[in-house]
Amino acid sequence: MINIFTKFSSQLLIGLGWTVFSSIIALFFSLIIGTIFAIMEVLPSKVMRTIGRAYVEIMRNIPLLVITMFFYLVIPNYVVKISGFTAGTIGLTLYTSAFIAETIRSGIQSVSGGQMEGARSTGMTYWQAMRYIILPQAFKIVIPPLGNQFVNLVKNSSVLAFVAGFDLMYQANTIASTTFDTINSYLVVGILYLIITLPLSYYMQHLEKKLA
Repeated sequence: MINIFTKFSSQLLIGLGWTVFSSIIALFFSLIIGTIFAIMEVLPSKVMRTIGRAYVEIMRNIPLLVITMFFYLVIPNYVVKISGFTAGTIGLTLYTSAFIAETIRSGIQSVSGGQMEGARSTGMTYWQAMRYIILPQAFKIVIPPLGNQFVNLVKNSSVLAFVAGFDLMYQANTIASTTFDTINSYLVVGILYLIITLPLSYYMQHLEKKLA
């Protein structure tokens, strides 16, 4: 295992960099998209609720690999040329955003309805009340499940290996096919994934205790 890391350290570090880069982009945009659709799911408008619900159900129930391959094979042929890394990151973002939307929606609905009524009675608009009163409380409530979604996002970034995204899993496949040392190749990559996910997991636990 040490020999694999020593011999292919530069290749593995490149894969680590692409994995982290993809994860950060997907985390940022999935949080934004997920929040938007979570709000849509609780709006008074039935049309908006239906749209929000439809997005979440569709994205949650289609496998991540299928979504990724759609952007990797279909979009370049009929819309615009994009790289495997871009296709994988978009697929990862959309897939994760659906789970984040459900998490945040549950947080919003767990906030007492009197909070919204009280905010509206002071002259706030619906969106002001949502932004300044409801969402801050909702995010505090859902920090543990959000943390799990962030960790899952990093692990799911391995889907980039199927679309030549140059991530850790892609590098592991390349190294394993070159050296025929499959066990040690994947053990090294597994440890590198732990280096990313364990600090993130511990940080989310710390944040949960801090905001409790």
